[in-house]
Amino acid sequence: MANNPEDGDATSSNSGSSTAPDLQILGDEITLQPSGYVEPSELVAEGKEEALMNQFASFRSEPLQFLREVSLYVSGQGWRAYDNVVGQPVFYSGFSDNMKSMVLSTPLLQQRITQLAADRLAMEEKEGFFEGNPKNYEMKKAQRRAALENGLQEVAEKLTDQMICKMESNAFIRGAYYLTTQLLTRAYHQGIHVSSEEVLRLRKVADMAAKKKQSIIFLPSHRSHVDYVSLQLICYRLGLTLPVVVAGDNLNFPVVGSFLQHAGAMWIRRAFGDDALYTTVVQSYIDTMLRQGFNLECFIEGGRSRTGKLLPPKLGILSFVFDSIMSGRVEDSIICPVSTQYDKVIETEGYVTELLGVPKKKENLADFLSGGSSILSLRLGRVDVRFHEPWSLRRFIDQQLKRFDRLPPGLATDHKSPEVRAVREKILRTLGYKVLGDINAVSVVMPTALIGTVLLTLRGRGVGKQELIRRVDWLTTRIRAKGGRVAHFGNAPLSEIVDRGLDVLGKDLVGVVTGLAEPTYYAVDRFQLSFYRNMTIHLFIYEALVSAAMYMRVKRGGGPTMQDIEYNELREQVLFLSTLFRGEFIFSAAGLDVNLDKTLRGLEADHVVRLDRDDKGNVTKVGLSDMERKAGRENYDFYCFLIWPFIEASWLAAVSLMGLTPPLGSKSDIWIEQTRAQNTTQLLGKTLYHQGDLSYFEAVNKETLKNSYTRFEEDQMVHVVKSKDPKVPPRIQLDPSWQCPRDPQTGALLAEGRLWDFTEKIASSRREGKNRRDGATVSSRVLRLADELGAKMFVEAEAATSKVPSHLSREDREVLKYAKETRRRGKLEGRPRL
Repeated sequence: MANNPEDGDATSSNSGSSTAPDLQILGDEITLQPSGYVEPSELVAEGKEEALMNQFASFRSEPLQFLREVSLYVSGQGWRAYDNVVGQPVFYSGFSDNMKSMVLSTPLLQQRITQLAADRLAMEEKEGFFEGNPKNYEMKKAQRRAALENGLQEVAEKLTDQMICKMESNAFIRGAYYLTTQLLTRAYHQGIHVSSEEVLRLRKVADMAAKKKQSIIFLPSHRSHVDYVSLQLICYRLGLTLPVVVAGDNLNFPVVGSFLQHAGAMWIRRAFGDDALYTTVVQSYIDTMLRQGFNLECFIEGGRSRTGKLLPPKLGILSFVFDSIMSGRVEDSIICPVSTQYDKVIETEGYVTELLGVPKKKENLADFLSGGSSILSLRLGRVDVRFHEPWSLRRFIDQQLKRFDRLPPGLATDHKSPEVRAVREKILRTLGYKVLGDINAVSVVMPTALIGTVLLTLRGRGVGKQELIRRVDWLTTRIRAKGGRVAHFGNAPLSEIVDRGLDVLGKDLVGVVTGLAEPTYYAVDRFQLSFYRNMTIHLFIYEALVSAAMYMRVKRGGGPTMQDIEYNELREQVLFLSTLFRGEFIFSAAGLDVNLDKTLRGLEADHVVRLDRDDKGNVTKVGLSDMERKAGRENYDFYCFLIWPFIEASWLAAVSLMGLTPPLGSKSDIWIEQTRAQNTTQLLGKTLYHQGDLSYFEAVNKETLKNSYTRFEEDQMVHVVKSKDPKVPPRIQLDPSWQCPRDPQTGALLAEGRLWDFTEKIASSRREGKNRRDGATVSSRVLRLADELGAKMFVEAEAATSKVPSHLSREDREVLKYAKETRRRGKLEGRPRL
């Protein structure tokens, strides 16, 4: 691996004045190329922009070169042989059998089999299964014990075989690499980009980990199925042992499932339930991989993000890794957060239909094949993959344990103890949010995200080309000033980069009106374009919350002094909003006052706000600066436009809760199917949007509404019971203390009470609209509509034809009681927020 002499040495990406070059991989040569991000103060001759992987030769245009490349893969020339990898050996005959043997022989699994057999034997003995001749009693028990253990052993063997990846053939993986690279680089025609500095650091860490027989656990962001393909391709090309990818068994359909399993996928169920044997097989497999030093890849968000921003962490697989370390079965593992960004995500159109309430289609071979052939004609720009500096999981856990005044006994083994579970959950939650923060820290903002953000934060219908370029330039500067990274394109002028981004987004997302004084661009599909806007919001979330809190006064109009807000009032609203969005965004753990002070100082330095201080230097009042007013409030409005769709969604969800107030005369203990309630909320939102009471259609986004409902459940505004019967879906009920009062004569909901005040507090930061200046609009029409939709749900729930029971069984009540007690113990204590 040689440096390009024109580019200079690779320097630290953490340095404020340095430029980390990209990596160019062409043929058998690897050279360093210009940066994946550039600090605005740097004036560097950047040279030609190159991709990490370029398209292979086409048979039609270059038949000889095409045949040469194929022959190189078939024969395994140079790096294509994938023989001398950095890490543990993979892709050899007998790999799967060796892995299966190691998993099945783990003491943990064998102890579980013995325990399950003993439990079953004791139950059968209690039921009189062995009654009869006392001389044969012990022999019958021994025979039955052996039969049970053998049966469980066979089941464990079958589960292991279905689960484990089967890296058997080097020739297979060479062919798979060639095929997937062909597909990927044709769809993403500008290739895959990485920071060479990050890759060099990763190779060094991988080399050290291999010597210690430690695993690298890659934790990428998850926006597309392309995420794990791109990471596998990078590891293959750089000669690192391919990570075993934890994948849901919904992708394990005929042909494709076997292909992926032999390329490195391990299959797990979407839910484990109470299957103790299956849970132990998963734990034993993870233990085995980590003890042997095999790399692992799993997605910290669980499923793919349909909204463009990071999702809250899902800690299922990480809890198994945590147990491996805590129990001492594994000494240490290395965590490597990974960010994958796209000019355009292949699946966004499908995401929109899902977010609007259309059920997700089950994966199948026909869709896979048709999708594979269709992407050959796409031109989706490029993929940027960034690797955070890897860190020791053992060291992280030790640091977290030191923060507790007292640790409960049996921390590594006693998972049933409430105290042990509380400590485990807190450490895992901190781990999850740290990884998400690390991913955000290394993410690059793509040109399409810049354009989408600008188009969705304008007050007008559209924007001229020069103004679009100016705003993209402003946004780029702001991102870099916030410590973010912006993808670059060598020496290409900004106008050309904007043109590339517009071309990738296409006319279905961004339209242009010609025949005017200048071409004017506008958002065609705001819902789909919001996916790209959400890729930037994490950088400005503090400014957005402060701006939305200030809007309580700004929207009143009048003179500048009329729009000023007292500091204490501002702080209270920022606290309220940050708590409201604790499941939506990743906040710094520094605390409200530190983050608020830092944000206000930054906005003051940018001449967006004016801060009035007392004699001691404490901020007493906040208002818009004169410079910001002269600029037409464009910077302040930008921050508001970022957060307003989320405020709208939270307001909509809160309004929908009013409909869960039981009608007069109905039974008070009625439980509504949760999915039905959320679907009704979407219907309410669509209606309000078309009637003018909702400003953003994105507010009916199913994922954002689900997050709001989760927050309401966490705060015990609503209660959700999940039956142990898998055929009974979760059901929801509004807590009596949050139910709206009703008119005793008409039965109509009244615009008063605890829930109404909560909704009004959200509404105070909503974007003002023509139809909403009179509060009576909401207290009459919106409230009536929510009540009518809610009444239909209660009628359906009580109907004899309803397949979902509207009342709880004794077992359901026990489950609900336990859930409430868990909430009261402060399950959410310590979650990062502003």
